[in-house]
Amino acid sequence: MKILIPDTADIAAADLPGHEVVRYDAQAPVPQEHADAQVLVDWGTPLDVLQETARRLTRVELVQALAAGPDAVLKAGFRQEAVLCAGIGLHTLTVAEHALALMLHLVRQLPAAARSQEEHLWDPELGGLQPLHPEGRLTTLLDARVLIWGFGAIGQHLAGLCTALGSTVTGVARSAGERGGYPVVTPEQLPEQLPETDVLVLILPHDPATERALNQERLDALPPHAFVVNVGRGSTVDEDALVDALTSGSIAGAAIDVASREPLPADAALWTAPNLTITPHMAGGRPIGGGELLRQNLEALAGGGEFTNRVERSGASA
Repeated sequence: MKILIPDTADIAAADLPGHEVVRYDAQAPVPQEHADAQVLVDWGTPLDVLQETARRLTRVELVQALAAGPDAVLKAGFRQEAVLCAGIGLHTLTVAEHALALMLHLVRQLPAAARSQEEHLWDPELGGLQPLHPEGRLTTLLDARVLIWGFGAIGQHLAGLCTALGSTVTGVARSAGERGGYPVVTPEQLPEQLPETDVLVLILPHDPATERALNQERLDALPPHAFVVNVGRGSTVDEDALVDALTSGSIAGAAIDVASREPLPADAALWTAPNLTITPHMAGGRPIGGGELLRQNLEALAGGGEFTNRVERSGASA
């Protein structure tokens, strides 16, 4: 088979023996001379470019995205006969690592320490003898109650990291029960959970059902010492309500790696919200295991087997 690999991916031709592997520029439509390719790997191609590529690839049988979300390949317009697969699982380690970094950044008062450094101030209120659990403040993940909303592979991996640091973790997903050894509740049970939450982590996908899922009502339900971390999608947070919560002090702080508009406009209110840390969608961006995922799906394509992370045209992952 002819397989098109973008120059943004580290999948080597040597890892795909028996196939014709062509490297292409991810920022430009696939050249017409390769319109006969049966397989396309997508990673980092702008949507308008991907749509043009989709029009050209009239014989494509498999489109393997390395992004966890299938939004781009679904919108691109690939022919109906093509199997679409997402990169779910390829970003688990890096996104969980970044989420934990943001949690510790907030909990261990690193923003305050940075401000003290700028002022050349050795702040005795940050260092020296400190109570483990001061009244009205969260300064450690030890014994912290962490609620992870979006409890797939990333959420469960993060849960393990939090457990290792002494936290108690509860997941939030569409179905209640137990996943990976952790109790899981549904969004309908959030009114019971939020008032007892110290750190709320969102790892939700972009979906009509998750649009502004963290709204004013749910932010108001958090205790004043709580922190919010979002490493999912910016559309899942009501950003105006988040700014209001930070400004009023109804929550202690937040850290976001995503925004509803990216790049975040220079005049966005988020930039000046108090006690908010912003990172520029840097949690993932480095898929791990893309070559192995591609090989699995090539075997399924050749042998009529089950595809990994197959995406239905309705947008739901199979």
